[in-house]
Amino acid sequence: MHTPHVVAVMGVAGTGKTTIGPLLAARLGVPYAEGDDFHPPANIAKMSAGVPLEDADRWPWLDAIGAWAHGRAGRGGVVSCSALKRSYRDRLRTTAPGLVFVHLAGDRALIEDRMGHRQGHFMPTALLDSQFATLQPLQPDEAGVVVDVSGSPEEIAERAARALAGLSDVPE
Repeated sequence: MHTPHVVAVMGVAGTGKTTIGPLLAARLGVPYAEGDDFHPPANIAKMSAGVPLEDADRWPWLDAIGAWAHGRAGRGGVVSCSALKRSYRDRLRTTAPGLVFVHLAGDRALIEDRMGHRQGHFMPTALLDSQFATLQPLQPDEAGVVVDVSGSPEEIAERAARALAGLSDVPE
């Protein structure tokens, strides 16, 4: 029997985590959680002011996301989380060992253009360079897939669902 994956949709700001996450969750028939909702107010204030978070700022956020993912083990779920560094993904997997990553990746110019057109988000385009500088792509020993962000949200979600279907079950 196939156990539904618990998936973290990751990538730099502007790749569409908040758009693709719910679409992917709907395709998989599992709940979606918005990773930004796990940030404490101090983190949102820093990012809104254009100040990149430090690792010490991220640990409680990652732990909260990991706890949500652990609670979905065996039942499936999708959560958005930038998870830019390997150490962040390792921390998530400490709490949720079966977590699988969908890395939304694409051309910097496309991502910057999309960021410039979105409304009401606290992450300014000025932080995009720091996001790309921090990004450590998935490694071969990490459960996950890389999905290109070109095309419509529906096309991207479909590519992600197909890629996930190709993964073997990940141990809980």
